[in-house]
Amino acid sequence: MAASGRDPRVLAIDAGGTMTDTFIVDAAGEFVVGKAQTTPDDESRGFMDSTRDALGYWDMRPEDALPAMVSGIYSGTAMLNRLLERKGRRVGVIVTGGIEDTLRLERGIQTYLGYPYSDRLHVATHYHNEPLVPRERVKGVRERVDMFGEVAIPLYEDEARRAVEELRDDGVEAIVVNLLYSYRNSEHEDRIRELASELAPGIPVFLSSELYPMRRDFPRLNSTLIEAYAAEPSREQLQRVRDASRSAGAGFDLRIMAAHGGTISIDARELARTLISGPIGGVIGARYLVDRTNGSLGGARNVVCTDIGGTSFDIALITDGEFAIRQIPDIGRFILNLPLVQVDSIGAGTGSFVRIDPNSRRPELGPDSAGAAIGVSWAEGGLETPSVTDLNLVLGRINPDYFLGGEVKLDVERARAAIDSQVAQPLGLSVEEAAAGVIELFDETLKYQAVAQVLGKGYSPVDYTLLCYGGGGPLHVAGYTEGVAYRDVLVPAWAAGFSAFGCACGDYEYRYDLTLDMPIEPTADDDQKAGIAMFVDGGWQMLRERVVAEFSKSGIEEDRITYKHYVRMQYYGQLNDLEILSPHQELSEGSHVNDLIAAFEDAYGKLYARSARSPELGYLITNIVVTGAVDVEKPALPDEDEEEGGEPSAKSTRPVWWRDGFEETAIFEQDDVRAGHSIEGPAIVESPADTFAIPPGRTARMDGNRIWHVATAAAT
Repeated sequence: MAASGRDPRVLAIDAGGTMTDTFIVDAAGEFVVGKAQTTPDDESRGFMDSTRDALGYWDMRPEDALPAMVSGIYSGTAMLNRLLERKGRRVGVIVTGGIEDTLRLERGIQTYLGYPYSDRLHVATHYHNEPLVPRERVKGVRERVDMFGEVAIPLYEDEARRAVEELRDDGVEAIVVNLLYSYRNSEHEDRIRELASELAPGIPVFLSSELYPMRRDFPRLNSTLIEAYAAEPSREQLQRVRDASRSAGAGFDLRIMAAHGGTISIDARELARTLISGPIGGVIGARYLVDRTNGSLGGARNVVCTDIGGTSFDIALITDGEFAIRQIPDIGRFILNLPLVQVDSIGAGTGSFVRIDPNSRRPELGPDSAGAAIGVSWAEGGLETPSVTDLNLVLGRINPDYFLGGEVKLDVERARAAIDSQVAQPLGLSVEEAAAGVIELFDETLKYQAVAQVLGKGYSPVDYTLLCYGGGGPLHVAGYTEGVAYRDVLVPAWAAGFSAFGCACGDYEYRYDLTLDMPIEPTADDDQKAGIAMFVDGGWQMLRERVVAEFSKSGIEEDRITYKHYVRMQYYGQLNDLEILSPHQELSEGSHVNDLIAAFEDAYGKLYARSARSPELGYLITNIVVTGAVDVEKPALPDEDEEEGGEPSAKSTRPVWWRDGFEETAIFEQDDVRAGHSIEGPAIVESPADTFAIPPGRTARMDGNRIWHVATAAAT
């Protein structure tokens, strides 16, 4: 145990586009949150700065704490940034002859990703993505495997040899192979790899049949290509983080949050699964709260997860205690074929730039952002365009001398000047009126996005509790929940580091999917279903072997792994499938398939309506899934048994602009608030990591798990 009396056990890091958040938990379940600016050029610097900031609250240094830690989880943006900025490897691609132009043609839906509705209506305003690989480095070879996995046309090996040689001579750093129906039969892709090992030794080969063996050829190509283009070279950033932690004495195996909601080693083969990691952590943390809190969530199993960072507003739903998995997600205007926790994002964060459209004279938010540069109020950032943070600053809601605990000083007058010339004067308003109006527009945008997610699922806000987190969440939560009848509105005291907290709550877990496309006819008898059971079970066994192989890289034996088996099913002829946890670990008889069908029927009835069920169509098992997890130490929630009443003492007051003007407002320090304390607005609660705004007419009460409950004054 360290000299401070603390015994740090778990470290979780979320390196976002603006800030790097650290969440550290000790053996008693107490935690501390650190924050530092993200360093995109070398994320290990931001990682160590944030870790040092967190440990400073315990009078410790990284060298004191890291050697005792048993678990370290990282999530970052380097891989996604590499993809978006087109700074990946020089890659060559081999495809089935005849579809060499597939990257230029794309899918129609991919060309419209990220466009507002108005631009989707006007074809002239949209454009195709620039291919990650130019046409001259896409080679076609004649071959064909049919949809049943049978070889219809043998591989023309002379063409395959020529393709490899041409790519080798062109100086490619990796070769991607994506052949039609190779997920059914990988024979031809395997042979091309053998040829490449002879003709181009030293150049890594990425096979779609090995990495992402699922149907839908174009998303499969994208996923495999991104693995070679962006994921593999991003290992360097992760290795820097691991090296930095080990230099400070860490002995744990650094893990990273994967898209399916588990954590995997940075040495994992399919690293593109970690392309989106930070926003996933918040959803995992929310589910952890659902499973472990009683008073805080009041038994709620339905949660709207809302995460406001510097660059985006991320929304996810937990319904009946589970989040949804999107099998064909889109990331960075690419359709992919990998399982992803369903998180919807809009480009509206506290760093979003604020401009006035010169034609319509309407305010515009983003989609670009100040990112780590904060806004014009931070002169060192070198920005000239005001951000949402600048607006909050001139309204008095942010303390210019307490941003990041005072480590970053903000210039109010610099922000006022930029807002006046670029926003207020074009609108014919005062600086404060313009700033307040744009903030109201910002909050309304977030409000309708969150409500739309709930209504789109056929539910009402009264069925859900809203959970707010992220560095900008507490500042705006009252605004984007105003007038919406959520069951409750929650803000964890560690909201700024909640995504990092969620990463620490994730299982050490690998997930593998395989396309099966196994029909179950409505007239199938017991013997036919028994055959289906054995076929599915055989696929599960194959995927379990892949799980074992990945864990072995970290020295973990098979007997420590706990498996879950899933299928993705749909009614035959329908388009959307559902992911179903199998009631049985093994399928060996017809009755097991009947139980699987019953589980699907139950899930379908909950999601849509019982009257919509259509068993007369039969069923289709589209994919099978295996997850394997091992026990890891996770954070405990704060537990303050004795609740105090009344209101804590304010540390100061200052003028803050609310709806109609400035009002002298009480300022509280969050560390002074105890369980049971209630604060009535207007009030500001400050911490080094974030600012919590409680406007007039709203109240906030702290519970024993150090989670704020936000309500209207009339409801208390």
